[in-house]
Amino acid sequence: MEIAMIGLGYIGLPNALLLAKAGHKVLGIDIRKDIVDKLNAGKLPFDEPGLPELFEKAKANFRASARFEHCDAYIIAVPTPVNHEMRIADLRAVRSAAESIAEVIKDGDTVILESTVPPGASRDLILPILMKNGAKKVLYAHCPERAIPGKTLTEMTGNDRIIGGLDKESTKKAKGIYGSFVTGQLFETDETTAEFVKLMENTFRDVNIAIANEFALISEDIGINVWEARELANKHPRVDILRPGPGVGGHCIAIDPLFMVAKSPRTKMIPLAREVNDLMSAHVVRHIKEMLSGVHSPVVTLLGLAYKGNVDDARESPAFKVQKVAENEGFTVKLHDPFVKGVPDNEPDIRKAVKGSDALVLITDHDSFKELDVDELSPRRKFLLDTRNVLDHDRWRNAGYTVRVLGNGRK
Repeated sequence: MEIAMIGLGYIGLPNALLLAKAGHKVLGIDIRKDIVDKLNAGKLPFDEPGLPELFEKAKANFRASARFEHCDAYIIAVPTPVNHEMRIADLRAVRSAAESIAEVIKDGDTVILESTVPPGASRDLILPILMKNGAKKVLYAHCPERAIPGKTLTEMTGNDRIIGGLDKESTKKAKGIYGSFVTGQLFETDETTAEFVKLMENTFRDVNIAIANEFALISEDIGINVWEARELANKHPRVDILRPGPGVGGHCIAIDPLFMVAKSPRTKMIPLAREVNDLMSAHVVRHIKEMLSGVHSPVVTLLGLAYKGNVDDARESPAFKVQKVAENEGFTVKLHDPFVKGVPDNEPDIRKAVKGSDALVLITDHDSFKELDVDELSPRRKFLLDTRNVLDHDRWRNAGYTVRVLGNGRK
């Protein structure tokens, strides 16, 4: 088939290359000219394990463009951020993609939405746009992505997938496309249920992270170590408490629950979980203030900008929330992340990033931070806050640091 992949980001590009490797002729479409030019020059716009090797195998069947052309099928994989002011989904990119497809689509063509949207968006927004220029028959399905940075290719091919077809013919066509590269099971449902399932998955994670964060807060109040308590609680065969931390980031878990909240006035637990996780950034800053009480013009260095370890994805990262809160409290904040690119204040040299700093705050659990030569660092004062509980604290203490761990109430 000739397939257009609209959106060449963390989900769209790997998807496009997997389809190309499977033998389809794939046109990758993106409004960002620099991305298009880079891909057509044989270069990748971001890092992901296995992607360079896949690109080499797939590029004969792949080309990138900023212009829409007629194809047999169109897959929409554009961002759907949240409008933080209104706390609703920002569907402008999805709307724009649908409108562009409507200009070239023909009867019998297939459109698949991978982007995460509120329940009902396919029926109420996207399908009417696709049909607005007189198309009488469009095959349509919502097939939400299931992948995580750092394991994208493995999860895209191996995970089970949901095929939410508009009708039986749409479902059959979409299953044929995904079946060309997915080894996991393909489960059939309707498009609105598929939209809801995707939101359920990410909301489940957000709520469970929130209870882990509340356990951390309570542990600090009563003077125990949440990490020890968590390990013991998880020995119960039906308990699996997640890890607390400085907040929730990424393009899914920190955003998608709000799509649920906007669709129903009955939600109570979901917005509360969002509030708990969002407030962890302010709690991190409270720790910093206590550590540096009495320090004039304090300077802190945040270690890690990515929302999870060993990836370059900093979307919705709690690091930036911590930065804003700390700056509002009068701190000078320095940033260091060896993976993330494109952040102007990100100092790539960790020695420069910590020089003159009064406290180091571990935000992201990159493996490289665990392997740091502590003796090579020369901050102004030796204070360390580990919000992920991943560092060798004895090694840091032996180097003269005062160490504090989020969730450990044993001062």
